[in-house]
Amino acid sequence: MRDNANCEVCPANYNEKNLSKLGIDTSNVDYIVALAGNPNTGKSTVFNNLTGLHQHTGNWPGKTVSRAEGAFAYNNKKYKIIDLPGTYSLLSTSNDEEIARDFILFGRPDVTVIVIDATRVERNLNLALQVLEITDRAVLCVNLIDEAKRKNIEIDDRALSRKLGIPVVMIAARRKEGMDRLLASIHEVASGSYKCSPYRITDYSENLNEAIVEMTAEILRLYPELPNARWVAVRLLEGDHSIIDAVLSGEIESIREGRAEMTTDNNPAAGGQ
Repeated sequence: MRDNANCEVCPANYNEKNLSKLGIDTSNVDYIVALAGNPNTGKSTVFNNLTGLHQHTGNWPGKTVSRAEGAFAYNNKKYKIIDLPGTYSLLSTSNDEEIARDFILFGRPDVTVIVIDATRVERNLNLALQVLEITDRAVLCVNLIDEAKRKNIEIDDRALSRKLGIPVVMIAARRKEGMDRLLASIHEVASGSYKCSPYRITDYSENLNEAIVEMTAEILRLYPELPNARWVAVRLLEGDHSIIDAVLSGEIESIREGRAEMTTDNNPAAGGQ
């Protein structure tokens, strides 16, 4: 953590004049933001800071897993933000993982904000790397930097950004430190002014690379509109039964369509706050 970062993220610099917290008004949005992360990383606090809500929740269609969605406006653009279930992985071994993975892959948010715990960076990066395999539009939000400082944990956010190929923003969400920088990074990625070059695993064997290329081509032949077919190919070759079943049954197309509809649905989630 650089010393000069303290000035950049002090609470006095959290300038809300360019931020309008719109609560549950998700009509006529310009961009969709997905909020992903491990449980207990402070995702809900980030969500509340941006929307002014206190977790307005409802259920995902066909699931008992709750979701939170709200909206905010920044720099004359309106954003719908969806707080995905907290999860440690996107390998679809639970409803939470399946929902988070499917939304990032098929819902195609304009930005995925990955919230991690500054005191557990190495552990939390497992999920971040999985997200970057799916999308090339992401921001890494390193929360709890105040806790990290108390534990004498230093984080080189610039080096991390260079390695991951995406913006890295240091925040303390409970104190609203760094929220201005987070907003700016979300806006830059969503608008395309910041071009991400996400880190991805490419050092497969020659035989495996050939299999991935062939599988990707076959998937695109069956589902030409499917986003990130290469990632689906890798999951098939790794034996992901949920993806195998979805491809063989054709369900993968309906999942894609369902997620796309959800991103353009302007009705707020049902349920209490």
